[in-house]
Amino acid sequence: MILPFELLRLADTIIDSLDQDSESHYLTEDSLLKLHNVFPDTILLAALDLIDQRKVTESTTPWGFIEYEVLGSNATHIVYITLPKALTTSYCTCPAFNFAVLETGQSLMCKHVLATRLAVRLDLCVKQQISLDYLATVASQRYK
Repeated sequence: MILPFELLRLADTIIDSLDQDSESHYLTEDSLLKLHNVFPDTILLAALDLIDQRKVTESTTPWGFIEYEVLGSNATHIVYITLPKALTTSYCTCPAFNFAVLETGQSLMCKHVLATRLAVRLDLCVKQQISLDYLATVASQRYK
């Protein structure tokens, strides 16, 4: 029996080794089969749909901090994919991550984390640079 931590390491290894077709930039059939062996269809298809709809954004600050946001059906979720490899390598602000990953352990990751990991690996994130002026505006509006 594979333990959850070992399964997470396997999933990380599979994602890190994915190949894409050099012409279409889509995942190869072999890569899709590997993902299908680790992730349920519902999560895998939902993650691929988020990527197809260009809902994964990579925002970079002037000092190099990168934040990922995924536009969900009801909210925008912040996703962290480079946490120290302790209990989990990633985190998402969505309720599904809290329940299915952290509380019950039913899933390795939510669709937002999988979409982000795949979009980063395949270089399919919508990229934006965040200026200092923008950060100042957001901070002044948020902390009035």
